[in-house]
Amino acid sequence: MGADFGYRGKRLGLPEEGPGAIAPLGRRFGAIFIDWSICMVIAYGLLARGDQQAAGNWALGVFLLMSALTVGTIGCTPGKRLLGLRVVSEDGGRLGFGRVLVRTVLLLLVIPALVWDRDGRGLHDRLGRAVQVRM
Repeated sequence: MGADFGYRGKRLGLPEEGPGAIAPLGRRFGAIFIDWSICMVIAYGLLARGDQQAAGNWALGVFLLMSALTVGTIGCTPGKRLLGLRVVSEDGGRLGFGRVLVRTVLLLLVIPALVWDRDGRGLHDRLGRAVQVRM
């Protein structure tokens, strides 16, 4: 019982399935895992000089830079690209750099990414007025 709100993304005018549909949660987690792994390798190998604790701290900065540059220019991070996802504005266009930066900083705080709406968008996406969709 309960209200029927339709499929995820219906309120945003997105298709139910296929390209342009809301990205599945499993792929989104996979993409963030790939991106974080890349950032850890870069931080450990180039910036932390073998110090694991420092590598974690450096990885946050690398992630911020990588995410802001790649989502702000091509609309996806390397992990999202590998898994066929991209980040777009709610109206379907490209995100501006300011919204990409807000979204990325909130993503680094973790908690906003764990608060979802009925369309499956995290708080970081809602505040950045972004949607993660399939390519």
